[in-house]
Amino acid sequence: MWKRLCESPVLHQRVTQIKTTGADGGDMETVDTVVWALWAMLPAYIPNNAAVLAGGGRPIDGGRTWGGRRVLGDGKTWRGTLIGTAAGTLLALGLTQAAPGVSAALGTDLPTFSLRAGLGLAFGAMLGDIGASFLKRRTGRERGAAFPGLDQLDFVVGALLCAVVAAPSWFTETFTLPVLVVVVVATPVLHVVTNGIAYLLGLKNEPW
Repeated sequence: MWKRLCESPVLHQRVTQIKTTGADGGDMETVDTVVWALWAMLPAYIPNNAAVLAGGGRPIDGGRTWGGRRVLGDGKTWRGTLIGTAAGTLLALGLTQAAPGVSAALGTDLPTFSLRAGLGLAFGAMLGDIGASFLKRRTGRERGAAFPGLDQLDFVVGALLCAVVAAPSWFTETFTLPVLVVVVVATPVLHVVTNGIAYLLGLKNEPW
């Protein structure tokens, strides 16, 4: 695994970028890292939105309760999970096809996705959101109630954990420490902004 990692052209490109970036190129390197990070996370950003649009279907918990409260609630359904996972995976494959052209247009490298990587990110995002619903029910929060921090990063944690299990070499090449920092910092901001817009447009019942 380590031999393949060291010989990886993607890793070589990233190391070369870092080595050749001087004081004047620092800002550009930061922009490249942000673009790389957001592109890499797109298959994880989409699934939960696709699941909401799919709507309805049989709840995953089947209406069961635990301690007098629903295990997950009506918001987490088999249909939504399947469609969300499929949407994220298909997006990953589409991004892989688009990466060369977009990279050339932007003048920066962009990651591509194997099927395992795309599936790991997409399903992991759904799994993280399901886990958050479970924690919300256990702490007495109803469906749609805010849970600061967890609401913004639940799907990120799930996506990254599943991706590292499904495609460990790809994960190590793609999510370097600077990229992970960007993901953790930028995702909550994007989450707040996009959900606020969706709320103002009447697409969400809560602005979080």
